[in-house]
Amino acid sequence: MQNLIAFISRIRFFIIFFVLQFFALSTYVSFMSAPRSSYFTTASYITGNLFEIRHSITQHFLLENNNKALQKENIDLRKSSSLFLYSKEAQQSRVEDSSFAQQYEYTPGLIINSTTTKRNNFFTLNIGELHGIKKGMGVFSSKGVVGIVHNTSEHFSVVKSVLTKNINIDVLLTEVGASGMLKWSGQNSNIGYVSGISNDISIPLGSKVVTSGGSGIFPRGIEVGLVKQTRTVEGEASWQIDIEFSQKYGALENIYVVRNLFLDEFKTVQNQ
Repeated sequence: MQNLIAFISRIRFFIIFFVLQFFALSTYVSFMSAPRSSYFTTASYITGNLFEIRHSITQHFLLENNNKALQKENIDLRKSSSLFLYSKEAQQSRVEDSSFAQQYEYTPGLIINSTTTKRNNFFTLNIGELHGIKKGMGVFSSKGVVGIVHNTSEHFSVVKSVLTKNINIDVLLTEVGASGMLKWSGQNSNIGYVSGISNDISIPLGSKVVTSGGSGIFPRGIEVGLVKQTRTVEGEASWQIDIEFSQKYGALENIYVVRNLFLDEFKTVQNQ
């Protein structure tokens, strides 16, 4: 205790000087507007920077928690969005064709997976047996024929694309009224060909190719493509007719699955 009193006694003049300086400075700032403004401006600037530094440090340590909260919010939004919900009921429409006594039912769907660069290519659809989709049904888009349903599950379907080795869709050249089979060579995804048409028939370039409806899978008149060139087949009396597909299969998303409600009757009549 005595040592403390002795220490304070030694620096008493410094303590008195410091107190007087503080008092004088406070009085000066309080009564003079310019120094007071400068003082508070400087103090605010320093305080603001300190708050900003503290905020940055706090945000750094809270970053992980903020990211987790943001992810959870995004997941909740995705769950509530109709784009990420599976529809149990697909809209269907029917078109009656009185000329051929046939009735077709159309179910819209989306392609969720596809290939176009293999020898045999397939599309996966977001609709399946729950929506009335069955193997053998035709698939087309607003721009042209797409393929035939190859396999189904409750919620999904796999479509055998036009871009496969043995697709064999019956088609019609509207300008000349000749029917043939649509095939694909496995090379260019934009080019197919029609076989089975006699080379006695003159085929104008640019002729329109559509589905003929002969198998009952597709209605008559769905667009397929345009004639690009004709070539004779060695040893056969028929053309190989190259066509450019109307649908670009690498940029395909929205499709329709078509069901012929009288297909069994149609096949029975044809077989008889």
